[in-house]
Amino acid sequence: MGVSRLDVFYRRLLLTKLFIGGWGKPEDLKRIFEFRKLIGDREKCKRLVPENYPVYIDKSEEHSDCHIHNGHFISPLVHLVPEILPPEAIKARFQFIVPKRWQKNRPVCVHLAGTGDHFFWRRRTLMARPMIKEAGMASLLLENPYYGLRKPKDQLRSCLKNVSDLFVMGGALILESTVLLRWLEKEGYWPLGMTGISMGGYMASLAVTNWPKPIPLIPCLSWSTASSVFTTGVLSRAVNWSELEKQYTFNSVYEKEIIHLLEYCGVDSFKMAQEPASCGSSESRDRLLGLTGHGLLSMDRFSPLTRRQDTGSDSIQHFGKTYSQHSVKQTMSPLTNIQMSPDPQKSVQGNEAQLTERQGGLFQSSQGSRLHSEAISFMKGVMDECTHMANFSVPVDPSLIIVVQATMDAYVPRTGVLSLRDIWPGCEVRYLKGGHISAYLFKQNIFRQAIYDAFERFCQKYPDTFQ
Repeated sequence: MGVSRLDVFYRRLLLTKLFIGGWGKPEDLKRIFEFRKLIGDREKCKRLVPENYPVYIDKSEEHSDCHIHNGHFISPLVHLVPEILPPEAIKARFQFIVPKRWQKNRPVCVHLAGTGDHFFWRRRTLMARPMIKEAGMASLLLENPYYGLRKPKDQLRSCLKNVSDLFVMGGALILESTVLLRWLEKEGYWPLGMTGISMGGYMASLAVTNWPKPIPLIPCLSWSTASSVFTTGVLSRAVNWSELEKQYTFNSVYEKEIIHLLEYCGVDSFKMAQEPASCGSSESRDRLLGLTGHGLLSMDRFSPLTRRQDTGSDSIQHFGKTYSQHSVKQTMSPLTNIQMSPDPQKSVQGNEAQLTERQGGLFQSSQGSRLHSEAISFMKGVMDECTHMANFSVPVDPSLIIVVQATMDAYVPRTGVLSLRDIWPGCEVRYLKGGHISAYLFKQNIFRQAIYDAFERFCQKYPDTFQ
């Protein structure tokens, strides 16, 4: 199946670049990866967020068909990984849209924002208000970190400055979704579910992997990992690869330290050694709170591996050389101390002269190609580490998951990555004809129907769970 021409054309209209600041501070990436190892295990996360975490309603409005409540709470991420969130993103803001008349039970669907979905108007208009009319279903809209009022002052529109910002956003949303689901439970709403479109679908999927109960999940226009979005999808053309290549080349911490923290999560990602730290959630939390030289996973030096595009092959391509997967051996990972490295931007600036002196100011084509390949491999590795669903717990009941995908999606390539059906056995995947943009613009009714079906499936399967 080909890709949508509309997707390709729409991307060309947008001239802004992603990740203009580069990968992010090495110490931040290390802390994020350590946190991922904790939050990727649902059993270790049961007590990360207190049961009665404070949530506040700031303002309520009455409309003809609903009540709209605006509220906030402090993101739990600030307590678990201090100073990782920008100051503007610490306060999590949400809008709760409740029908005046319920049709059946008191269902609430939590909607996470997709790329570019600042504030609440888009989700409220295209999803929440129609859901009140069609199904009498309430919606809770959470504002993503780095968006709307939570956007850092130095960020241009929706373009995240650093690669690490996406991972911070995901970690924050997992915890913030837990806060909201618990609050809704306490307030007597039932059943509860989660959805999102595009990036919002990824984030909703990550959040549900951490929820300890059966819950409907409807990820729309997202898939098993975000790595393909930024390495092979049309958004890869918007990535500031030149800056990422320079930082990866001139700051050895990425290749010598950070790359060894990435875990192997499937045949579509790095074939890597991994040995999870045998510690409970309290020990993991202690390391996170004081992560300035305490135990992180490490392992023997290796170079990143990328899977061949030929999905029928069992071989792995390693910067031009081909190996069978059986030839890649796994090793144990000893605990080592973190050695903090300087800011990557400073390293790049200090080595600009080297970049311009080589070969008359230009790299040879073969060297430039190699650097680009290394940057892409590293991007795939870090993206899979923090967004690949195989790196997180399987939702409690995958049969309550209805995935909605576009057949010609150029933003979210499915070729060469694990299917969600393999990661979540029993989930349903529905396909609609067209690409990413056309589906978003004209197929919102299909997304809403999938939500209703997933909620109905939950009610039939768990009729006695409401208390």
